Amino acid sequence: MSDHDRRDGRVVVVLGASSGIGRACARAFAAQGAHIVLAARGQERLARARQECDDDGAADTLALPTDVLDADQVRRLVERTVAAYGRVDVVVHTANVMAYGAIEDVPPAVFERVVDTAVHGTANVARSVLPTFRSQGAGTLVIVTSLLASVPVPSMGAYIAGKWGQHGLARVLQLELRDVPDVHVCTVAPGSVDTPIFRQAANYAGHVGRPPPPVASAEQVARAVLRSADRPVKRRSVGLANGIVLLGYRLLPPLYDRLVGPLVRIGVFTRDTLAPTVGNVFAPLVADPVGDGREGGDDGAAASYATERVPAERTGPTA
Repeated sequence: MSDHDRRDGRVVVVLGASSGIGRACARAFAAQGAHIVLAARGQERLARARQECDDDGAADTLALPTDVLDADQVRRLVERTVAAYGRVDVVVHTANVMAYGAIEDVPPAVFERVVDTAVHGTANVARSVLPTFRSQGAGTLVIVTSLLASVPVPSMGAYIAGKWGQHGLARVLQLELRDVPDVHVCTVAPGSVDTPIFRQAANYAGHVGRPPPPVASAEQVARAVLRSADRPVKRRSVGLANGIVLLGYRLLPPLYDRLVGPLVRIGVFTRDTLAPTVGNVFAPLVADPVGDGREGGDDGAAASYATERVPAERTGPTA
C-alpha cells in the first residue's frame, strides 16, 4: 500500500482554516482524500474554505465556527468530530492574531488578546484533543509556531511573547507525552510567509506591515505540516533565512541587536502610513484588505484598513 493510500481517509481537524496557512493545510489534506473538519471564527470564509476542500477531493468536510479562546467551543469541536467520524487522526493548529507596535504603544487589551490567542488558545486545543489521542493510542497535533518563537524583534512584542510561550508549551507537551509513543506533538516554525495576517494585524506602529523577504508561500508551510503528520518530528523549520537568523542571534548577539532594528524598519514596514487599528484581534474582519484570504501582497493595503479603537470592555471570547 502506498503512502498516499494510507493517508486517504484520515480525519484531520484544522484550526485557523479560513485563511493563510490553515487554509492551505486544509486544501493539502483534502487533496489526499482526508475527512476535513474546518474551524475558524469567521463563518463566511469558513464556508468558502469548505467549498475549496470539497473541490480538491476531500472525502467530506465539516465547517464548525470555533474560537480557540473559548474552551467549550474547542471541546465541542473535538466531540463533534469524534461523533461524526469515530476518531481524530491529525489536528493542525494555525489560529493566530498579530499586533504591531512598541510594547508601550499597544493597548493592554490588544496585547493580552494576542498573547492569549497563542498561549491559552494552544492550551485549549491540547486539553481538548490529547485525551482523545490517548484513548485511541495514537494521533498527531501539529502546532504552527514561528521563527519569532526563537528570536526577538522590535515592534512585534505581543506576537513574540505569545509565540515564545506557545513554543514552550509545545515542548512541555512533548515531554508529557513520552509515555504514549504513538501520540505526537510537532511544531512547524515558518519564517516570513505570504498570508493575510500581516495586513489584518492590529497596528500601532504607524505604517502598514508586510512579510519581510525572503517570503515563503502558505503552500510551502502546508507541505511541511503534511510531512509532520506523516513522519512526526519535534520541529520543522520553513524559510530560507531561518537558519542564518537563528545562528546570528545565538552566536553574535551584539551584532544581531545592532542590526535587527534597522532591518525591521526596512523589511517589515512599508512607507504607507496607517492610523491605529485593532485589526482582526477581537473579531474576524468582514473582508480581507487585499485578495481572498489565501495569499498576501501589499498593494493597496493601507487604503483598505479602517481606523478602529480598542473595545471598551470585553467579557469573553468572540465566536
